Amino acid sequence: MDAVPLYEQIKQALTDEIEAGRFDPTVPFVTQRQVCERFGVSTITAVRALNDLVAAGLLVRRRGQGTFVADRGRRREVEAGGAVACIVNGLHGLRGSHLANMLVTAEAVCAEEGYQLVLSNSAESAEREEVALRRALAQGVRGIVLYPVQGRLHPEALAEVRRRRVPLVMIDRYRPDVPTDAVVADNSDLAYRLTTQLIERGHERIATLWGETECTSVVERQSGHIQAVRDHGLAGRPDLTLLRPYEPLADKPRLVMLSNLLQAAEPPTVLLCANGYVLAQVAEDLAVLNVSVELACMDDSGPLGLTSVEGSLPSAEMARQAMELLLRRMNSSRPYAAPPRHVVVPVQVRAAASVR
Repeated sequence: MDAVPLYEQIKQALTDEIEAGRFDPTVPFVTQRQVCERFGVSTITAVRALNDLVAAGLLVRRRGQGTFVADRGRRREVEAGGAVACIVNGLHGLRGSHLANMLVTAEAVCAEEGYQLVLSNSAESAEREEVALRRALAQGVRGIVLYPVQGRLHPEALAEVRRRRVPLVMIDRYRPDVPTDAVVADNSDLAYRLTTQLIERGHERIATLWGETECTSVVERQSGHIQAVRDHGLAGRPDLTLLRPYEPLADKPRLVMLSNLLQAAEPPTVLLCANGYVLAQVAEDLAVLNVSVELACMDDSGPLGLTSVEGSLPSAEMARQAMELLLRRMNSSRPYAAPPRHVVVPVQVRAAASVR
């Protein structure tokens, strides 16, 4: 038998104490720090346990006051409240902070509003995404947050979501062929500012390396990069800005691509990677080729310290605004009456100590 996760053990222990009447509903409930100290767990585990208790209706959060034990009426209300489906494009993203921060924030908002967040992993598969969408409809969810796979696939499933009047908000990227709410980072500005910083550092030959190539976030980043190159009076190099996949390739063609790029007559002096996963793969491949070159990243690179310049995505704010849009639609008697909105959240760019 699999061991019970720590957050479930904490949740059960606190549930038993709540049901036994050991907490005064007029006094703030135990804090995240107190849960960490009492059970010897991380903040993430404590937050998960407390969020689940809020989602279950045992606790209620009051702005400016804290978290309290909910009364019986509130518990019955939450039990009838329903669920929100969250369909994400590959849970492997939890290795980094972007998707993790979005999920933690979305779950916290759902818990505060009395909804359960039902998570599905499309695993970068359009077929799995379609199955998840149809399963969410069959389960009667109140709304859907979708981090879509790349491409323009299964429009029928998305049309069915709309036909059933279930609100849907896309996050991180959007589908140009689907009229729905979306919350995205300012990807064009992100790439423009990163490229500008690299040019100011003396780089005139900047190669871009990509993972996905058929999603709006990537197309916007490529556009921002090319615009920055032009605005600074540099000659355009299609071989350096080509929108081609790198990270998904098998080892041999990937190494050949990188080797040819670095052995060109005028090779790039810096490699600008689309995200942290591409960055990690490029760093590994450079080690195999025994080549050193400066690295930059359009995303958070993590704790490895590989980059000279990198972007910082507003992950939590994107999730918060996506949930606000979704809840507004969910609370309307005519969820699709108002036209769809696209919210663009500002980004940050930071210099990091390079190991190259």
